[in-house]
Order: sequence, then C-alpha cells, then structure tokens
Amino acid sequence: MRKAVTALFPTLLAAPALAGEVTLSIQIPRLDVSEYHRPYVAAWIEGSDGAAVSNLAVWYDLRKREGEGGAKWLKDMRQWWRRIGRETEMPLDGVSGATRPVGTHALRFATDAAPFSDLKPGTYEVVVEAAREVGGREVVRLPLAWPPTAPSQAVQQGKDELGAVALDLKP
Repeated sequence: MRKAVTALFPTLLAAPALAGEVTLSIQIPRLDVSEYHRPYVAAWIEGSDGAAVSNLAVWYDLRKREGEGGAKWLKDMRQWWRRIGRETEMPLDGVSGATRPVGTHALRFATDAAPFSDLKPGTYEVVVEAAREVGGREVVRLPLAWPPTAPSQAVQQGKDELGAVALDLKP
C-alpha cells in the first residue's frame, strides 16, 4: 500500500522542508566598575546603503514608569536612534524587551519568518549597539549576505560595552 501511495503522491510522504535559522548571539561582559547599570542594546539590519531595514531587538529598562519611562534613554543608542529608533513606537511586540544581565544571549529567527522572509537578496549588515548609564557606548557590525547558501558565521569582539557578537546562518 505504501508503495502505491508513494507512486501516486511522491511528495506526500517526503520529509517536510525545514526553515533555515539565523542566530544572533550578544555577549554582555562583566565590568568592574563602581556603579554598574545594565546596558540598553539595539540590534537591527542595515542595507548596503546604510539605511535601516528592520529592528531585531531593543532591550531597555521597562520598569521605569514616570514620564517616558526607560524609553526616554533610547536615544543614547545614537546610531540606532538616527537610523530607525526615532520612527519606532515602543514597546515593539516581539522585538523590545527588558535589559539583559551579564552573559551571552541568543536571538533566533527562522529564515522564512519576519524580518528575514521580507529581505530581498543582497548584502546587508547586522548592527548591534549598546549604551550604558554612567558608562560608554559601542557599536559592532557583522556582514550578512542574503539569502544564505551555506552555513556561515561572522564574529566581532566588542571592546567595552559588548563582548563577542556572533551571527550564525543555517540555510
């Protein structure tokens, strides 16, 4: 019976196609400072022309409620703010969230889901920016060739506010 079904409908019993995956890992380093505040972090995709294409993550202090709350300090992430932040209404469902503690944090996206499903073939950069109260600001850029044709990885090491930032592509 199985042979008959397979002969009539060869794709019916074939293994389902699995979506690829994009993983962005962001390391928040432990800093030896007297007054430590968790950094605000933004990650987004930029086109080869430097224009922002899509937000991937925005981590900020969600607990502050007075006035604008923690959103007031989002403009301290200057590049993100100028490129895409000032047009972004916060909170942004599925993108914004609370600041993260020291450690490595992974964001996973299916290649067939937003925001990657909307990317046209081409060359992009994934940009990660961190800014910390009573601290510094840092930007790390990772190359992204879309769509991925083979597994690949790009890694950049931050100097102060960011540790290792890695982009893993699995088609």
